[in-house]
Amino acid sequence: MAPTARAAALVAVAALSALVAPAWVAAIAVLVVAGVVVADALSVRTPPRVDREVAAVQSRGVGSRVVVRVAAAGRARVRQPVPPDLFLDPDERDQGLLATVTPMRRGRHSVPPVAVRVTGRLGLGAWYHQRCGEATEVTVYPDLPAARTLAMAVRQGRFRDAGHLTRGPLGLGTDFETIREYQPDDDVRQINWSATRRTGRPMSNQYRIEQDREVICVVDTGRLMGAPLGDRTRLDAAVDAVAAVALVADEVGDRCGVVAFDDAIRRSVRPRRNGGDAVVRAVFDLEPTPVESDHELAFRTVGGLKRALVIVLTDLLEESAARPLVDAVPVLARRHAVVVATATDTDLARIVEREPRQPHDVYEAAVAVDVLAARARAAALLRRVGADVVEARPEALGAACVRAYLRAKARARL
Repeated sequence: MAPTARAAALVAVAALSALVAPAWVAAIAVLVVAGVVVADALSVRTPPRVDREVAAVQSRGVGSRVVVRVAAAGRARVRQPVPPDLFLDPDERDQGLLATVTPMRRGRHSVPPVAVRVTGRLGLGAWYHQRCGEATEVTVYPDLPAARTLAMAVRQGRFRDAGHLTRGPLGLGTDFETIREYQPDDDVRQINWSATRRTGRPMSNQYRIEQDREVICVVDTGRLMGAPLGDRTRLDAAVDAVAAVALVADEVGDRCGVVAFDDAIRRSVRPRRNGGDAVVRAVFDLEPTPVESDHELAFRTVGGLKRALVIVLTDLLEESAARPLVDAVPVLARRHAVVVATATDTDLARIVEREPRQPHDVYEAAVAVDVLAARARAAALLRRVGADVVEARPEALGAACVRAYLRAKARARL
């Protein structure tokens, strides 16, 4: 229970009346105002009825609607508290709330009950209801909308590198699927001249890559993967990429699995047909751990499986830090096609590209150049031992991994 600003003003007026009236009259006036304030607050002490709509399943970085409806005896001010991993805008409003919640971190989060302040009809007293309704659990997955967009683009032949899938001899690892309108990236050998003559506009044959191949995503969850990259961590970018590869594998009929590791195997899903959902559920709540990663252990886990494309999502810092990874890659490269994928550091790129304005900027840029050069040397070591290296901005890592995956299929490396 609490008085409002209006009540405070009335009490002040009643107290100031002592300047023109006897003191006992002013005291009685103050007591009357206080009684009215208490009565007004007690009239709204019954908890209001609250109806809240919040999506139980959400995607990291993708906003969704939150609606809070309140039925109260007086005027209500609604506030929705959220944990620090969720961003709500706005978080407070009169008579109800229509807001957008944006999850900033994957995993399971609890949205607390709504807090409501109800003001009595006279506007003098208010009652605070701290917990209206029940807590709601929200499950936050990786950026699935972006992954589904990539899968849809592959299905419709609109993926940026789709035209490269048939640059080799047509028929190598491909099956005819359908006829569609010609697109600028299409190989001229895909043109269906009969359909073009019949429709009066260029038409292309679309080919489906061979199915029933295997792709395994190996996700590093060690200490280096906790490094921040803008609004996400390296592990967030890696998990988004895993979701993209898994959904595309479902789309093209391949089997997809995943292994997550640090100094032990944390999650493992064997490659299976239509395994995208299982892969996403296995990795959506992974968090980085403060330990060194054992790449050799992870590679031995997948090394004896059927030949596959193994996409290793990790960080390349410099040669000495990458040495365990470089030493372990030959274990895989003897049997599998290996791709090492990593997100570039956007802060380093920005430091190098901006114009220095003071001596400190020059020193900062020199350090950034050294770090980038060390990463380039680590990537060169990996290529030397038989791995392809994919580097992309955090938001584009999923598309880059899908591009490497489809290119490997087109070259019959699986």
